Amino acid sequence: MTGSDRVQFRDELVHVSALNEYVYCPRRFYYQRYHDEIGRPYELVDGRSKHDGQARRGGWVRERYFRSEDLGLHGKLDLIESDGDVLTPVERKRAESETYFASDEVQLAGYCMLLEAVTGEPVNVGYVYLYSTDERHSVRITDRHRETVHEIVSQIESMRVDTIPPLTDNPSKCEACSARTYCMPEETARLEPERARGTGWENPDAVSLGGEES
Repeated sequence: MTGSDRVQFRDELVHVSALNEYVYCPRRFYYQRYHDEIGRPYELVDGRSKHDGQARRGGWVRERYFRSEDLGLHGKLDLIESDGDVLTPVERKRAESETYFASDEVQLAGYCMLLEAVTGEPVNVGYVYLYSTDERHSVRITDRHRETVHEIVSQIESMRVDTIPPLTDNPSKCEACSARTYCMPEETARLEPERARGTGWENPDAVSLGGEES
């Protein structure tokens, strides 16, 4: 296998962070993936700053990159906690709320599956750490989490540039979405109402935007 072949193969793997982005909104992920139209929202810059500012305490493995061709995934874990032979991933989130989202659970499941694929040991628990509360939450990874990860990887692999996903079924996500300028949900719903059918944008005049973090 040549160097260029290896690069091509690696690029075909799905990054674990893409699981979170796809669950949040497939249409937003589409613009990020094919048109690089995500910008540098404040939340992203602030989140990276908080990552860089974390204390370097002992007993942790930080920012370790893994990949698995069998899972079709690759990614860099924020932290891995080691307690004897038990390894537990920790995903750090900037979230301004006092809780985490379903998309965060799916991303954490992806990291757990990636870690166990590489080590050959089961990884059934991970942690979501929230900067907003300085607390971490234990998440038990279930079969449903694993099935969801496989389903999303398959859906991402089957995406095509000429097929734009439908509008989100939760318009409140659009309030803080950095891809809204390109997605144009309200304009799409008004000018092409048939494309809004079955989504949360059927009646744009009734939509009250209010904000889930993007």
